[in-house]
Amino acid sequence: MEGNFEEQNKLPELKLDAKQAQGFLSFFKTLPTDSRAVRFFDRKDYYTAHGDNSVFIAKTYYHTTTALRQLGSGTNALSSVSISKNMFETIVRDLLLERNDHTVELYEGSGSNWRLVKAGSPGNIGSFEDVLFANNEMQDTPVVVSLFPNFQESRCVIGIAYVDLTRRVLGLAEFLDDSRFTNLESSLIALGAKECIFPAESGKSSECKSLYDSLERCAVMITERKRHEFKGRDLDSDLKRLVKGNIEPVRDLISGFDLATPALGALLSYSELLSDEGNYGNFTVRRYDIGGFMRLDSAAMRALNVMESKTDANKNFSLFGLMNRTCTAGMGKRLLHMWLKQPLVDLNEIKTRLDTVQCFVDEAGLRQDLRQHLKRISDLERLVRSLERRKGGLQHIIKLYQSTIRLPFIKTALQQYTGEFSSLISKKYLKKLEALTDEDHLGKFIELVEYSVDLDQLENGEYMISASYDTTLSSLKDQKELLEQQIHDLHKKTAMELDLQVDKALKLDKTTQFGHVFRITKKEEPKIRKKLTTQFVVLETRKDGVKFTNTKLKKLGDQYQSVVEDYRSCQRELVDRVVQTVASFSEVFEELAGLLSDMDVLLSFADLAASCPTPYCRPEVTSSDVGDIVLEGSRHPCVEAQDWVNFIPNDCRLMRGKSWFQIVTGPNMGGKSTFIRQVGVIVLMAQVGSFVPCDKASISIRDCIFARVGAGDCQLRGVSTFMQEMLETASILKGATDRSLIIIDELGRGTSTYDGFGLAWAICEHLVQVKKAPTLFATHFHELTALAQANSEVAVNTVGVANFHVSAHIDTESRKLTMLYKVEPGACDQSFGIHVAEFANFPESVVALAREKAAELEDFSPSSMESGKRKSMEDDPEEVSRGAARAHKFLKEFAEMPLDKMELKDSLQRVREMKEELEKDAADCHWLKQFM
Repeated sequence: MEGNFEEQNKLPELKLDAKQAQGFLSFFKTLPTDSRAVRFFDRKDYYTAHGDNSVFIAKTYYHTTTALRQLGSGTNALSSVSISKNMFETIVRDLLLERNDHTVELYEGSGSNWRLVKAGSPGNIGSFEDVLFANNEMQDTPVVVSLFPNFQESRCVIGIAYVDLTRRVLGLAEFLDDSRFTNLESSLIALGAKECIFPAESGKSSECKSLYDSLERCAVMITERKRHEFKGRDLDSDLKRLVKGNIEPVRDLISGFDLATPALGALLSYSELLSDEGNYGNFTVRRYDIGGFMRLDSAAMRALNVMESKTDANKNFSLFGLMNRTCTAGMGKRLLHMWLKQPLVDLNEIKTRLDTVQCFVDEAGLRQDLRQHLKRISDLERLVRSLERRKGGLQHIIKLYQSTIRLPFIKTALQQYTGEFSSLISKKYLKKLEALTDEDHLGKFIELVEYSVDLDQLENGEYMISASYDTTLSSLKDQKELLEQQIHDLHKKTAMELDLQVDKALKLDKTTQFGHVFRITKKEEPKIRKKLTTQFVVLETRKDGVKFTNTKLKKLGDQYQSVVEDYRSCQRELVDRVVQTVASFSEVFEELAGLLSDMDVLLSFADLAASCPTPYCRPEVTSSDVGDIVLEGSRHPCVEAQDWVNFIPNDCRLMRGKSWFQIVTGPNMGGKSTFIRQVGVIVLMAQVGSFVPCDKASISIRDCIFARVGAGDCQLRGVSTFMQEMLETASILKGATDRSLIIIDELGRGTSTYDGFGLAWAICEHLVQVKKAPTLFATHFHELTALAQANSEVAVNTVGVANFHVSAHIDTESRKLTMLYKVEPGACDQSFGIHVAEFANFPESVVALAREKAAELEDFSPSSMESGKRKSMEDDPEEVSRGAARAHKFLKEFAEMPLDKMELKDSLQRVREMKEELEKDAADCHWLKQFM
């Protein structure tokens, strides 16, 4: 995408005469203002953009405004930029697949007559699929979501509707959400939403700010629509046209919703599904269950590096990149995308996936055979969708046919497996494949293709209907071949009459301008000049020779051209008929696509587990209310996959009543962050159905993973690093349950030490005593380690708080720090910040002064921390309140002293008296003594 001067110098020339320019300028002024729309104009050989769009493209993609040109002159001048076809594809791909702040419009025409032919947005890319995926696989399924909120005091009921245009699914849901919209955020992540429709009036209320913030965190484009579009009227008749099968179950489903139905009405209007007859009778409607999958918010997705990012140094930096070993053309990747955003919470479903992966891991031969066959499978979902929308042709049908004839090989490979999981493989894949490929389903499709398509012509790259399929086509083909023979005979006869060799001296050409013509070289022309002028008509004399014809050739050529046009017209009609017939197999192909993509992803998991230098293990998974999270020899899958890493494994034992809440201390760069993240990644992998990078693993199912790992500034939204940290922590405190997994790294570092420590302690206590979820809390506040002792002394039915640290070794003589990257029980007994500063080559004088000041300020003795904690526990709340009131009175009296009017000795005397009074009152108040 990076533009450069070489690319810029190749910019197509903007060629418009004065009349064309004036016509275009008058049209351009009529276009409505839309700051989000990037408008392109198709000039046949190149594209143009104008006005603000041209400046945006020049700066963003060409990285220079010298690419701009002026159309017109004076006050009517319009800045313009010309764009090559390759650059157009690059820009559209970036706008619709990478960004979330623009829509795209494409116009065709000339002069002042232009019309909109394509419009797309990040959630609705159907019109541009031919541009976006001409040379790339479709890795993700964009989804448009419609929201209809109903605010109620401190909470909000939300109705959502969504459309998945690739899988032809409409979904509805309603749920109660908190002020941080944690349920909505995890739903948008799970659905893979790219665009969100929202009632315009709702956005003006102050209550909506946090809702908008939630949408921004999910990187969705927000599209406001008028409130009157959010209505449930006419929904029944609209769905009647779109839904496949019986409408009654759908009526029963939508009758149970109040807010989701108006959201669905707005969605149908916005996505214009009813304007395309190819959608009729092809959609299914379902209820979306927000509790059906593990919830992941945007912070957790970022912290665990679940999805790929532009900044990734290689594909193994993200979990998706590491696990994506799929073979099918796009289908497997899209399903893996969805699975990683929707980890399972149903124990039986997880075990079924794990059993299948186990089968493929154990049977290397079966795994390799199936993967080889799947490499020949095209993107069935997209092919069928193109045919349903009448945008496909014989090329799409042939790809479906070539994929279908691979299925017997897949069936044979599965039939040969007789191992431990043979009944599962038979039920999950084999029986379904046999039903799909029988004579009433794909058997009929194969028969149709072999009868209707001329498969012999595929070797020549031609996609044609077989002449034997239709009598009219057969007759036209015979006429075409007869005329071809007659023209060939005339060519021979003419060569003999002119005494020239056939094809060598006298050539037969076919041109778009003249049709069939004879051609001789200029060298041969003098030999036949006399006959040429008397018996033939010279059409053209150029460097490549002389082109001429006669009455017979002209007549045969015209007849041939007429027959060819009739033949092509008949071919088009028959292709349309065959496409329509093949489209009736769409349900069969959709089921087949689901089956093969499921197999593809699980084979990918097995391949990853078996091919890693240190093999993965099958996790033992238990329901959420029993069992612990015990990972022996655990590793971070993405970190260990880097070439430069020799990963040191660690154990993690999150055990109920013992170490359910773990405080992890240790030096910077010691491996704390990697350790706590890898636990989250491993739990997620297990609930997706994958083997995990451990020697042994036991995992209690989690309903949600919350991660607060590092916070970046969001100045564009007026949010500082610390505020972002607090917002993410608020989501945890509101949304977590005892069945969640919480991962927190370096909380409270963005403010003063005392405030930060106070917040960290309070948050820890809340998580331990109220939420009771398994938690990994990495910190540099070593004082927090006293929580383990305090909790064991005071808390009843404690979840179990334990201290762990990442170990490091300091050489007593050289004072050099060596990281050991091992997580061991117990608190870290010292801070290593100054040693890390030495690693960064700080000046010796700075390091020495740092040591001196640290020695003055720090006291990490556990006894002092514990005694301090015990004292605070002993203070009676009533005593604290009384003491605080007395202290406030003292401070107020001091603040009100008229020092500017008093003599110095009088001032000092008054302060002494106030202090003595305070000391008397403190005699029977322990809290006030501490204050003194």
